[in-house]
Amino acid sequence: MEISEISRYVGDTFAGVRAVEAAGDTFFLYDPDGDLPPQRQQPFATIVTTDRYDSASRLDAPGRYRLNVGLTRAGYTGLFGPVPTRRDAAGLPATGPDATVPDRIVPHPVYAGQHWVCVVNPDATWPTVRDLLAEAYGFAVRRHANHRARGERQPR
Repeated sequence: MEISEISRYVGDTFAGVRAVEAAGDTFFLYDPDGDLPPQRQQPFATIVTTDRYDSASRLDAPGRYRLNVGLTRAGYTGLFGPVPTRRDAAGLPATGPDATVPDRIVPHPVYAGQHWVCVVNPDATWPTVRDLLAEAYGFAVRRHANHRARGERQPR
């Protein structure tokens, strides 16, 4: 699956999503009014194309990218059990599965503790990834609605 296909799918499937591109990476934000202040711009999914943020997935090899998806606690623990609390020799969460293996959904090598999962170059996993994206989007919509309901909207 190509990055452009994933971006098109997210944009066509989920209303109110803004895709922010920076240095070859894409950040998907739920921002239905286009007015989220920078401190509230938390993506629900990202596509990273290099080892700029971490090297756990060896993304600097040609054609490799990683789709990262932020889940609810229940969604994450339903897939992988409790979040990792131990750290490996590099100081990263000891998530277990190898984050370099393509087309395998694994705990995010850095952000598993925040209930993020990832997959390098999804293909056969795409049906499951679509479900995970829908969960992450739904969670982003709920967070946005809760924030607005509390009347905490920041001025532009």
